[in-house]
Amino acid sequence: MTKETSYLSKIYPFILAVLFMILFIILAINPLDRDVWIVEDTPIVITFIILAATFKLFRFTNAAYTLMSVWMFWHTVGGHYTFANVPFNFITDLFGFHRNNFDRVGHFVVGLYAFSTAELLTRKKWSGPVIASFFGLFFIMSIAAWYEILEWIYAVTDGGQSGIEFLGSQGDIWDAQKDMLFDMFGALFALLLFWIIRPDLKTDK
Repeated sequence: MTKETSYLSKIYPFILAVLFMILFIILAINPLDRDVWIVEDTPIVITFIILAATFKLFRFTNAAYTLMSVWMFWHTVGGHYTFANVPFNFITDLFGFHRNNFDRVGHFVVGLYAFSTAELLTRKKWSGPVIASFFGLFFIMSIAAWYEILEWIYAVTDGGQSGIEFLGSQGDIWDAQKDMLFDMFGALFALLLFWIIRPDLKTDK
């Protein structure tokens, strides 16, 4: 590894953080529905703060930061437009979908956090890679279930258009189940990457 490559690798998380903050600030201006923006972007802000606050205590690999940032970028866009209204028509038309599937992809990228979960457990020596992989999968599935419950509670409590937009079912009665399925697909994909990359075995983090 050259000195330039090593330096870029070292500052890579900071580059991602700066790009995210720029995007977040831009898309915080005049979102389609401010109430939906607040509830959609609150988990992003909390996640960003946790990662920033714990950076010196535990630095994930750049692969983990990349995967985690995909959700943060994707969800920030969804929060601005509301997921059902993100300009995603070219994909919808290309594959002949009957709905805007930007939110389905959003759930898939939530599952990518299984990689960082498994990495944390193995690099901290809290478990072996097999147990860490199962825990990563179960962690994502529990988050998926809780999020669907929170969507339902918010939609019922709000009782208006913002609640419907946050729920984002687009008339699909099986929306919650499909969302959780895509969370699982994302987690399985992330864990496949984990076993290919094996960040717990790398000495250069």
